[in-house]
Amino acid sequence: MLQGLSGNLRGGALMAAAAFIFAAEALAIRLMTERGIPVEVQVFFRSLGQLFWVAPLIAATGLAVFRTARPGLHVLRGASSLLTWGFYYASFGPLDLATATVLSFTNVMFTTLLAGPVLGERVDRWRWAGTIAGFVGVAVMLRPGTTVSTLGVALAIASAVTWCGITLSSRVLAQVDRNTTIMAWVGLVTTAGSLPFAVMAWVPLGLVDLLILLSVAAFAPGIIWLITSAYRHGEASAIAPFQYLRLIVVAGLGWAIFSEVPDGWTWLGAAVILAGALVITVAEARRR
Repeated sequence: MLQGLSGNLRGGALMAAAAFIFAAEALAIRLMTERGIPVEVQVFFRSLGQLFWVAPLIAATGLAVFRTARPGLHVLRGASSLLTWGFYYASFGPLDLATATVLSFTNVMFTTLLAGPVLGERVDRWRWAGTIAGFVGVAVMLRPGTTVSTLGVALAIASAVTWCGITLSSRVLAQVDRNTTIMAWVGLVTTAGSLPFAVMAWVPLGLVDLLILLSVAAFAPGIIWLITSAYRHGEASAIAPFQYLRLIVVAGLGWAIFSEVPDGWTWLGAAVILAGALVITVAEARRR
């Protein structure tokens, strides 16, 4: 179905699919946090899920799946993932679903600013327009005078900054390595890095807690797969705004499950954000 689309449109479609899985993960994080599961344990299971996804391939080919000419960049990619997940998961404690999600969108600023000098991409006016529209929408949703946890904001912004490392390294690695190799390295680095913290923070877990953790470990790695594929087909600065789509889903889940009712400003900001993504979609369709 995606074969007839241009590279950036195909990447945008894959990024949109990842956005919906992101929303499901956000809901799971909120549930786990409310149940008292430590963030360190959440991140460990999330990391372990990466290895589960490539376990059959590792069993069939051995360590060949880890073969790469860029091991240092893979370690950087894994470290960026570990930091991003840690900050991101922790931000859902002091912040509501919509606010934590919106603040994570600030990573697009760093992606756009660095896509030119680091990746050599041409950031045209349409992508600038889409990115700026996204930030205008974020500003509307975080309107002055709103009471927001300072710690929560700091954690979310830190997650956005480290996410930039994921974006830039993924764009490079997707050109030279398979998705399975990237996922295997991410799983290895993040699992090894999160294990000591999970052991220190471990608490007794009930059956429901384990089921939620295992569910996240099972479906969340799909985000990595979709995003890596998206960057394989499209330019980072062009497809990054498509992640904004998860805002609508997250806001709906927050309202339906946690009674977090978005106000008019929230919906206005969401509309501006989605408009930015549509501008890029139309521009790429005309180019094709």
